[in-house]
Amino acid sequence: MTKLLKRLIILGILVVIVLSIFKVIDLNDIKNKFLMRVYKLDYSDYVDKYSSQYDVDKYLIYAIIKAESNFKKNAASNKGAQGLMQLMQSTAEEVADKVDIVVNDKNILEPDVNINLGTKYISILINKYQNINLALAAYNAGSGNVDSWIDKGTLKEDGSDIENIPFTETNNYVRKILRDYEIYKKIYG
Repeated sequence: MTKLLKRLIILGILVVIVLSIFKVIDLNDIKNKFLMRVYKLDYSDYVDKYSSQYDVDKYLIYAIIKAESNFKKNAASNKGAQGLMQLMQSTAEEVADKVDIVVNDKNILEPDVNINLGTKYISILINKYQNINLALAAYNAGSGNVDSWIDKGTLKEDGSDIENIPFTETNNYVRKILRDYEIYKKIYG
C-alpha cells in the first residue's frame, strides 16, 4: 500500500469520526449497512417458507447457508456436498423421500430444492438431539459421529460442551454457525 493510499484511508476515517461526533452521520447506521452486506438475506422466499414449514429459526438457516456456501447456489465441496446448504447426494435423497421430492444431480442445486431439503434435514437433527449445538455437529460430521461422541462421553447429551467436539473442522463449524446465528438475530431479529 502506498503512502498516499494510507493517508487517504486515515483521512477518510477521521472525516467519518468527526462527522459522527457532530451527528452528521450515524456510525451505527454505517455499521449496520456493512453488516447487512456481509450477513445477507438472499433466497428469503425459500428460507421463510421452509423455516416456517419445518419450524426452524430462519436466522439459523441463513447462518448455515452463509457458512456452507456463502450464498453461492452452485457451490460444491471437494467431498461432494452441493448447493447452498451443501448437501451430500445420499443425504439429499434420504431427506427427499420424507418430503416427496425426487432429487437428482441438477435439481439439488436449485435454491428451492436445496433449501427445502437442507432445512428439513436440520429440523430432523434438531428434533433428534433436542439441541441446536449437537444438530449442527451432526449436520457437519454426521449423526453417527455425534452419537458415538455422546456414547463415549466425549460430548454431553445437552450439547453444553461443544468445545469437546473432537473434529477440529466440526468444532470450528459449530462455533462459526452459532456466532453467525447470533449476529443474524442481532441485526434482523
